[in-house]
Amino acid sequence: MQIHDVHPSTKIKKKKRVGRGGRRGTFSGKGMKGQKSRAGAKLKPIVRDLLKRYPKLRGHNASPLSTVFAINIAKLDSVFEDGATITPKTIVENGLLQKSKKLPVKILATGTTTKKFYIKGCAVSKGAKELIEKLGGKVAPVTLKNAEDTARKKAATAEKKEKKKMKKETKKGKPEKKIEKKEKSEKKEKAKEVKEEENKE
Repeated sequence: MQIHDVHPSTKIKKKKRVGRGGRRGTFSGKGMKGQKSRAGAKLKPIVRDLLKRYPKLRGHNASPLSTVFAINIAKLDSVFEDGATITPKTIVENGLLQKSKKLPVKILATGTTTKKFYIKGCAVSKGAKELIEKLGGKVAPVTLKNAEDTARKKAATAEKKEKKKMKKETKKGKPEKKIEKKEKSEKKEKAKEVKEEENKE
């Protein structure tokens, strides 16, 4: 017997090599493989670069600009008759504004007119107001903010009505489904009874 023939009775267990940094076991909280587990891995998030490219509204509490339907007095002259009352409803009826848009209306002084108009529920510019009153017409005082608020309120009420209709329709449909389920269960029971009778025979 020689020295190289001598072996230990128990197996030599190598000490588990723990990942450097922190007290989180073998992989130090970095997972197993991949680019992120390697030393010095610093990946730039792609989303951050994309967000930097988008244009931003500057300033504190920057809100989007209020959308207003502006119409010239010359356009009203070509559509409406002398002595007509102009409201957002009549503007929609004459096809100057789409009904689905629901925007507040403002009348501008571009162009000329010889007709007398009575304006209600529309915001009017200073020049347009002077022109209308000079010709003997009248303008009901409405600010643009009030017009926007009324438009928003109308849109909100319309949405609420639609939601209520949808709820009613769904409620109506529920009992029909229950009846269908009952019918199916009755058919299954009948089929079972028929099979049991056949087996007995």
